[in-house]
Amino acid sequence: MKIARLGWLAYGLAALVIAADQWVKHYLIGPFHLADKDSVEILPFFHLTAVANHGVSLGMLQAGDGFGRWALAVFSAVAALALAVWAARLTRLTSAVAIGLILGGAVGNLVDRVRLGAVVDFLDFRGLGFPWIFNLADSAITVGVILLMIDSLLTPASPPSAPTTTVKS
Repeated sequence: MKIARLGWLAYGLAALVIAADQWVKHYLIGPFHLADKDSVEILPFFHLTAVANHGVSLGMLQAGDGFGRWALAVFSAVAALALAVWAARLTRLTSAVAIGLILGGAVGNLVDRVRLGAVVDFLDFRGLGFPWIFNLADSAITVGVILLMIDSLLTPASPPSAPTTTVKS
């Protein structure tokens, strides 16, 4: 399978998202010891709060046991593989950026689930009334999905192709 040039852009962006996500999580849980702290106020509306998320987005579908953990990991891996195949065929810049963000976020959270048994969340905007704690990978996925929706809304639909008919003689 030949990978389109924009596919490589998507893969590169995904790699950057994975690296940034894993580095920040490593630093906050490791040297910063965020898990040992109740919460750290950065701004009145923004805190760093360590949470182990055993579910999927926003803590839904909790899967704390071994089977649930690995079922979510397998599902995430299959989704990431599908995104990687999609990325290889991309022809639009916005789609490449969107898929790169989503792929990087999905793999970043997959690494946590396999390595730690849960996804590490830490971005806490409770001061703005935001009820969820999330991470960089989640943010990349969200931005990527929004970009993908915008791109699909702004992309003109291609006209249906005319049916081909053959004339028998």
